[in-house]
Amino acid sequence: MKIIIDNKIPFIHQRLEPVAEVVYADPAEFTPELVKDADALIVRTRTICDAALLEGSSVRLIATATIGMDHIDKSWCEENGITVANAIGCNAPGVAQYVWAALLRNGFDPKKHTLGVIGKGHIGSIVTDWGRKLGAKVIVCDPPRERAGLTDENYLPLDDVLRESDAVTLHTPLIRGGIDNTFHLIEYHELELMKDGAILVNAARGPVVDNEDMGSAAATGKIKAVVDVWEGEPVIDLTLLEEAMTATPHIAGYSHEGKERATRMVLEAVEKAFGVTVDKSGLEADYTAPEKISSPQVILLSYDPADDTSALRSAPSEFEKLRSEYEYRREPSFK
Repeated sequence: MKIIIDNKIPFIHQRLEPVAEVVYADPAEFTPELVKDADALIVRTRTICDAALLEGSSVRLIATATIGMDHIDKSWCEENGITVANAIGCNAPGVAQYVWAALLRNGFDPKKHTLGVIGKGHIGSIVTDWGRKLGAKVIVCDPPRERAGLTDENYLPLDDVLRESDAVTLHTPLIRGGIDNTFHLIEYHELELMKDGAILVNAARGPVVDNEDMGSAAATGKIKAVVDVWEGEPVIDLTLLEEAMTATPHIAGYSHEGKERATRMVLEAVEKAFGVTVDKSGLEADYTAPEKISSPQVILLSYDPADDTSALRSAPSEFEKLRSEYEYRREPSFK
């Protein structure tokens, strides 16, 4: 079989060569001509997988080394017999590390303050767990989970969470329209509901927040902005970049362990789809929650987003380069 792999995916070289013809390509090189005779594609978010790319190809599997699948037309793939697999939860601990490092460095005190979590999926669950183990009061909004009858939380409406929280962190997918719309979930109205000086963290999807409104609110001091994901990436809102307390180039989940997990998961997808066995030795296992977190210092010592913020402010036009050449950090160890 033939597999086309995004050449920015780490820890994958020479693992599939024993069972397939492998071609490594830059995301910009994924064209209909390149993928026409491929059996599988292993991609990241920069490769749009839809009819324009896939029509008439022999592709049977798309495995993305990311949690998000906004770049894949899942309905079209299903209709055309293409299996889609993602690396669900792979970078969740890395994003939680980013969120808590930013919160703690921007004045959030777990012993005194309330954290609002919007979306309690893989990432939101870890952020919530760490917060409670640090001693914080954590309140949660997640309408889909509430409608599903899940009773793990006393789920609150979005407006209540915004009003009651000293910091709010977003962990929703990007959904455009419908009952669970998250496009511009946070705009001027929602920002006005927040406490003066409260922290707003977006490490979910850029368009979940109106970036212009967020920049304006940060400029007036209404909120403290922490931004890792942006509308229009790699071209970003320069006002928000300047006014944010923490501003980084979409690297919240870029931990060494998270990247290893993602690679392991796409290899497992290849094994399942084609009945082969692939060398996955040395790759990180699934995340295991700590029994306790003794001190915020464990997180603070593991990562400081200040350098990444300075790098982006110094060269916003280098957004993609800063992201692609990022030196993966280590997740905190709570042992």
